[in-house]
Amino acid sequence: MTTTATSARQRLDPALVRLTLIMMVGVLAVVFDTTIVNVALDTLGRSLGVGVATVQWVTTAYLLALGVAVPVTGWLMDRWGGKRVWMAALAVFLIGSIGASLAVDAPTLIAARVVQGVGGGLMLPVMTTLLVQAAGGRMLGRAVALVSMPIVVGPVLGPFLGGLIVAHLSWRWIFWVNVPFCVAGLLLAWRFMPALPGSRRSRLDVVGLALITPGIAAVVFALSRATDGFGHATVLVPLAAGLGLLAAFTARAWRRGGDALVDVRLFRIGSFSAASGLLFLSGFSLYGGMLLVPLYFQQVRGASALAAGLLIAAQGVGVLVSRGLAGSLTDRIGARWVTFAGLVVVAVATVPFALAGDHTSRWWLVPALAVRGVGLGAVTVPVMTSAYIGLDKPSVPHASIITRVAQQIGGSFGTAVLAVILAREVAAHPAVHAFQVAFWWSIAFTAAALFLTVRLPVAAPAGEGPAA
Repeated sequence: MTTTATSARQRLDPALVRLTLIMMVGVLAVVFDTTIVNVALDTLGRSLGVGVATVQWVTTAYLLALGVAVPVTGWLMDRWGGKRVWMAALAVFLIGSIGASLAVDAPTLIAARVVQGVGGGLMLPVMTTLLVQAAGGRMLGRAVALVSMPIVVGPVLGPFLGGLIVAHLSWRWIFWVNVPFCVAGLLLAWRFMPALPGSRRSRLDVVGLALITPGIAAVVFALSRATDGFGHATVLVPLAAGLGLLAAFTARAWRRGGDALVDVRLFRIGSFSAASGLLFLSGFSLYGGMLLVPLYFQQVRGASALAAGLLIAAQGVGVLVSRGLAGSLTDRIGARWVTFAGLVVVAVATVPFALAGDHTSRWWLVPALAVRGVGLGAVTVPVMTSAYIGLDKPSVPHASIITRVAQQIGGSFGTAVLAVILAREVAAHPAVHAFQVAFWWSIAFTAAALFLTVRLPVAAPAGEGPAA
């Protein structure tokens, strides 16, 4: 009897697994989209007859719209219910994808990307909120491993899909590929997703919305312009304005507590604040690394975009291999040591790239990428789990918004900083030396994140978590 009961407790609720699979179909379009488009920016510029300054807005406009949409997800879910918001977000992303596929010029494409960004900004926090609430605090590590899989795999496998499309198909297929995911996701949600009604009790915090949305947008915009350095007015002015707005929002939201658009008092919880900080710093390891690795293979080793994508797929394999084990270990021994070990693995596995030259064997670098993926998978699961331990059900949407913003701004910041370091080194040294320096910086930022792991729980408290 005891063995049977223990086995039942160790199995994820079939309803949670079913809900995850339903939502994963739709969210795959979003998590692949950004990285696929990044690979194709050069092709888009040539096809539309515009320069780098214009075509860069294809990515920037999407990120800005995504940042504006994220903070309002909690209120929308409370007002209209999870299922309605999820399906509406999917529909918006579908409309944006079709519009981008049919774009006749750069302004039309950029406008369609804004629509996509709104849908994508809603989908990721809605999915995380609904699935963590459905888990009900039971086996959060394994649940988060399942929930966050597409979010991590997207930046890893996206460049490969983007390279494949650019090499063999029209650029329009970069956006058409989203359509079947969105349609299938809508049909599955309509047919099998539970109603998940909202309480309709909360009022929209209009002042908070007016502070946080332009604040996030200004910070993301500034970081997207920082590839040539942080000392330019085009970077400093929006960055200062954005940080000022976010500071004003935080001060006001702290006073309002649960009535604020986002309840920032969650930062009083040590494990939550540490998890948010680690998600921010993961931008240097995940998104920053995804900037450096394909560029190294293309610019130093002369590989094509498709070949670089194939090589990077080894990292995706490592991520998939480690996630299940990381979730189980997090439930058994807590997040601290799993995260610490994952960060050490990421740092050590990046060393071969910091030492790589013009002719370093790929048989040495590709296995290092796979090991690096194992470390990334082992970091993300316990960190995200720590963000939700001990939270009641109403707090989960606020936690989803904060962690998503931390990931987005951290990714933008990590990419911008490493891009600046790389650009300055390339201007003064041979390319191979420049990449070595940039990879050493990536290792240093990963090592710095180790200090935050001491705030993570040693063992997941039994019975704590969001209410079922």
